[in-house]
Amino acid sequence: MTGKDDIDLPDLGHAVPDGNMGDVGGEPAVQRTATDLEAVFDVPVHVSAVLGKTAMEVSDLLKLGRGTIVELDRKVGEAIDIFVNNRLVARGEVVLVEERLGITMTEIVKGGQS
Repeated sequence: MTGKDDIDLPDLGHAVPDGNMGDVGGEPAVQRTATDLEAVFDVPVHVSAVLGKTAMEVSDLLKLGRGTIVELDRKVGEAIDIFVNNRLVARGEVVLVEERLGITMTEIVKGGQS
């Protein structure tokens, strides 16, 4: 390796919904396994789930306190956005897992948006 950002990985093709690798450049699909990705298993990523957004003035922000309700741009039951490294990768729903909040992915966003 020549630098921190230079990672030599094999061509893994394009993932398709059934989990197999798609046809790449006219070549037949190649079956890959999780061991093909071992080089990236330890790379840290930032994952965030956005329940909604709002805009407010700093003066209103300073007035917020415990119990204050902040209205967001989403409706109850509407899918939340899941970002990996600030890129939208999926949508999902909030679930309760052993008294903690969790997320279940309901849709993978193709092409990931920033």
